[in-house]
Order: sequence, then structure tokens, then C-alpha cells
Amino acid sequence: MCRVRVVPRWALLSAALAPVLLIGGWTLAAARQPGGFDQVAATISALAARDAADRWIMTVALLGLGLCHCVTAAGLRPLRPAGRLMLALGGVATVAVAAFPLPAERGSSTPHGLAAAVAFGALAVWPAFAAGSRRAPGRVTGVTPAAGTACAALLLVLVGWFVLELVVGGPRIGLSERVAAGAQALCPLLVAVTLDRGRRAAGGSPGPRPHAERAAG
Repeated sequence: MCRVRVVPRWALLSAALAPVLLIGGWTLAAARQPGGFDQVAATISALAARDAADRWIMTVALLGLGLCHCVTAAGLRPLRPAGRLMLALGGVATVAVAAFPLPAERGSSTPHGLAAAVAFGALAVWPAFAAGSRRAPGRVTGVTPAAGTACAALLLVLVGWFVLELVVGGPRIGLSERVAAGAQALCPLLVAVTLDRGRRAAGGSPGPRPHAERAAG
């Protein structure tokens, strides 16, 4: 009998591709900067700024990351719509981050800053809104409301670290941003895998087959 997957393969693929694009993008883009690039002190956005060398690398990575979040949100059907919408909003905002790069000479950009704030905020809180759908109770999927809230709390703490470093001009702005953004990119993958495995485990072994038993009798 053909069994329908709780999470489509394309959603699992997009969730897995998201952290690869982000981490691979900032690693490759940093390596292309002349004279080196301090990833502990400098932000991810600096790699896509208008005066960055090969800025297209980080720009494409951010665009791909945002699209992956949108695709993953569409595929996490057992979760609550509010959480999936928040994940998709984070994806759209990430695309906007790439669309409104920082200007040259380490300048600031209001559209870029607003897009980044929405992206970090939405991608931090979406697990709390997503867990515990009526169609797939937490006891079945493994994604309980308590787990969603704990995940969101952890992501908010990491984002808070980044914001604190940014406000005080700390020496670890880049590191804190990468830790927060990396965790946010991994979160949808962990949720998708948990959903998929949780539903399979809940299905258990196949039940008795009456026709086969009658034939054997």
C-alpha cells in the first residue's frame, strides 16, 4: 500500500538546502574578499554590500535562503497555519534583505535594516505559533507546544545576543549574527525531520490483513 508522506520530499529538500546556502554562502563570500574578512566582527550583510567583492555570492545565497523558507513553509502542512505564515514571512523578509543591500563604505540602509529586523523576528518566533495543530497533535508529530515555545525562546535569546552586540558595538557582532542566523536556518529542517519521523513512528507496524488471514485459513 502506498503511504503518503507527512512532509513532502521537496519540503525536506528545501529545509536541508537552507543552512547549506547560508553557511556555504558566507564562507565562500568571505574567502573572496581581498585582504581577508573578519567573520567574528563583520556582519553577513557586509558580504552582500554594494562595495563587497563578488557580492553576488552572498546575494544569491540570501535569495535562495528566503525562497527555501517559503517552500518549506508550504510543505509543513501538519503545523498550524499561523506558524507556517510566520516562517514564510521570514523567508520573504530574507529576500528583501538581499534586494536592499547595504550601501558602500559601511553605510546604513533603512529598508535593509527593517527587512533584517522582520526576518530575524519572524524566524525566531515561528516555532511557537506552529506547534500543536489539530490535524497533527503534538503527541503524534513530536512537535509539541512546549517544544515549539522552547525552540522560539532559544532563538530569541540568540537574536538578543546579536542585537546587544550591534547596539553596543561589540567585537562579536558577526559571530553572534552567524550563530543566530545559522540556528534559524537549521530550525525548519529539524522540525521537518521531527514531523516526518514522528508520523512514521505513530503509524507503527502495519495492522492485520484480513484477506491474507482468510486465505491462509
